[in-house]
Amino acid sequence: MKIAIYPGSFDPITNGHLDVLARAAQMFDKVIILVAINADKKGRFPIEERVAMIKESISEFDNVEVDSYDGLTVEYAKAHNSKFLIRGLRAVTDFDYEFQLAAANEYADPSIDTVFLMSKAEKSFINSSAIIELAKKGIDVSGLVPPAVVKRLK
Repeated sequence: MKIAIYPGSFDPITNGHLDVLARAAQMFDKVIILVAINADKKGRFPIEERVAMIKESISEFDNVEVDSYDGLTVEYAKAHNSKFLIRGLRAVTDFDYEFQLAAANEYADPSIDTVFLMSKAEKSFINSSAIIELAKKGIDVSGLVPPAVVKRLK
């Protein structure tokens, strides 16, 4: 069974994340969305709420699970028999950061590969920070995030 881990802060999950997830779910037998816990980063939503929003947003996927973890992603992957990490790329600006992260993960565990999936062009501008700012200004973001997120942003 090919298992992939899709790690991120998902603060909140966006339609861009779901686009990457949909393609990953077709490529792998099982995908685990891993909400990363980063004590150095103040999240907009608590971890439990992010997990709940994701679970509400992925009901159409039979082969996707959600979890959270406070540690190295490669350690989580190894503990869950996964050899693949999924990372989404929106633009060239993402590549440098993602390349460095993939290199660090490879150094930590050379048996784990990173699979990069490009966001579709119409979703490439979406990021969680921009969505939060738009929502704060009263802009309707329902076309950018799943209903579970819209409900919590109000």
